[in-house]
Amino acid sequence: MSGSVTKKSALVVSAHSADFVWRAGGAIALHNARGYDMHIVCLSFGERGESAKLWRKGNMTEEKVKAARREEAMAAADILGASVEFFDLGDYPLRADKAALFRLADVYRRVQPHFVLTHSIQDPYNYDHPLASSLAQEARIIAQAEGYRPGETVVEAPPVYCFEPHQPEQCNWKPDVLLDITSVWDKKYQAIQCMQGQEHLWEYYTRVALQRGVQAKRNIGITGSRVITHAEGFMSIFPRVTEDLA
Repeated sequence: MSGSVTKKSALVVSAHSADFVWRAGGAIALHNARGYDMHIVCLSFGERGESAKLWRKGNMTEEKVKAARREEAMAAADILGASVEFFDLGDYPLRADKAALFRLADVYRRVQPHFVLTHSIQDPYNYDHPLASSLAQEARIIAQAEGYRPGETVVEAPPVYCFEPHQPEQCNWKPDVLLDITSVWDKKYQAIQCMQGQEHLWEYYTRVALQRGVQAKRNIGITGSRVITHAEGFMSIFPRVTEDLA
């Protein structure tokens, strides 16, 4: 059966526990400020491939790295105004079985998202990212199926947006949405600073936000009065259905 949810919500599917901060922190904070329930699923902690600073400290174990990464992600999510859960599927490589897929489909059913944010479909630099994107899309389809857990409220058809990969040209990623995050940039940067294990990326993603901000301003008209300094780029997977092209 189908149903309607009055409270708006959104789901972010992040391969590693910092990805949602770099790539969608602004979107999360912005929509939280607008009353959305924002929920994040971290498929892994990024304990092997994205925690070099922690490993270099010596006397380190995977469990210690996971604990540190969990603490960072929870602090960042709290700043952004989102709830977060961790699947702990491992990284480098990230792998998921049918049980993990159904677990994510169950999250869709619970959250009933009005939109979904996840990784680009391609990424030759990090195979965990497209796998996370594939899982997010397949779980969405399963959560729409009447025959999956009959009697539950099915998910309708939330739009899926792929957030910006590290090197978009090599990922065949081209933004068709530029989201103005000027009003929440301070919160996003606070969340970025929670990622102590990847401090080398703080300045990089600041530059990305500034560049997308310039592009967003140009796309609304550089002579307009609206001030845009920071933005995030997204690539939509599905067509927009509308009765108004304005």
